[in-house]
Amino acid sequence: MVAETLSKVRTDTPPASPAPKPGMSGGWRALGVAGAAIAAVVGVTGGILGIVAFTAESSAPQLLPPGPHELGGRVETLTETNASTAEAEGVPGSRPLPSDQHAALPEIDPAWLDRVSAATGIPRRALQAYAAAQLQLLAEQPECQVSWPTLAAIGEVESRHGTYAGGELAPDGTTTVPVIGIPLDGSRGTAAIPDTDGGQLDGDPVWDRAVGPMQFIPSTWEIWGASADNSTPNPHDIDDAALSAARYLCADGRVLTTSQDWWEAILSYNRSEEYGRKVLSIAADYVNAL
Repeated sequence: MVAETLSKVRTDTPPASPAPKPGMSGGWRALGVAGAAIAAVVGVTGGILGIVAFTAESSAPQLLPPGPHELGGRVETLTETNASTAEAEGVPGSRPLPSDQHAALPEIDPAWLDRVSAATGIPRRALQAYAAAQLQLLAEQPECQVSWPTLAAIGEVESRHGTYAGGELAPDGTTTVPVIGIPLDGSRGTAAIPDTDGGQLDGDPVWDRAVGPMQFIPSTWEIWGASADNSTPNPHDIDDAALSAARYLCADGRVLTTSQDWWEAILSYNRSEEYGRKVLSIAADYVNAL
């Protein structure tokens, strides 16, 4: 199925990003000066660790997204009573998580999903995945402090939340049309990465391509790919991709409410100062929209 869809995916032009909105919240922490950043193509092109070009000295953006316990970064969850009611009535677009893995996690408030999705324009199903990844990381790596605005901004830049190829997110979180990037053959500012998965994930038996809503390279997915529901990890599933991206950002003990670690995490995802600025700007848009 991936190979059949490959020729239909537009990969020549990166997806447009929303224009920055004025007046970022003054409550955000100042972001320090970046060291050596790497300039490269952004969008559905190379994905995690797929972009390497030239080094340039510059200043990092000045504001940092809020943490998961701060205004704009919190995910509202249901009380035990409300959760029982929601379970009885059925929460649209939700997928229950297995009790042996996520039993301690609170359930996301459907009203919060509706409100934030309407305000930000993030598809509700994608927002659910970003919020669930935040809650999961709070449970397993509480010191990291990754929050949904950062994850959602990456999802916007990488694939327009899984819709870049012309499809949408199905209720189970998978993309109806696989999002597959350009071949990482050393052209157009990308690194040259020969095929590592036999074309299993990206449909290309010659060169690796970034895949899925969060644009993982197959070799990176092999290391970091995780399942949100104890099934086989699938990079084309927004739940799996968001959780894997959150863990990737939190690697090496990073604390994403600090300037150095947030910027280091984003550059590890895509070594491009322009990319980092886009992510930061879009995260600001989301928070300001609330």
